[in-house]
Amino acid sequence: MEAKPNDSQSTIFKALAHPVRRSILLILQDGEHCVCHLEAYLNLRQAYLSQQLMVLREAGLVEFRRDGWNIYYRVVDEAVFSILKTTAKIVGQISEKPFPVKDCTCPHCSSTKEIS
Repeated sequence: MEAKPNDSQSTIFKALAHPVRRSILLILQDGEHCVCHLEAYLNLRQAYLSQQLMVLREAGLVEFRRDGWNIYYRVVDEAVFSILKTTAKIVGQISEKPFPVKDCTCPHCSSTKEIS
């Protein structure tokens, strides 16, 4: 009889296999972000990002909190960054490209901008 891999590990590796999900995790490396930030950073539609975030949630890699209309995501265990760094090293990727910061129109960001 063939040994089955741990389903939890398989779920995590499947979640990490998608480049957009890895990008989301890298953005979350500096702390929690609302979905609108992820939209601005990745230039992807909210519906598509929600699908990818659901996979990350189901894998136990991210969790969220709701603040009014906004949903903020954060990484559950920072050990996932070691996995990403190690796999990047294995494939010879020197470093991840930084994501350009773009304007976000969420209430949190709008309230921190100076009004001219």
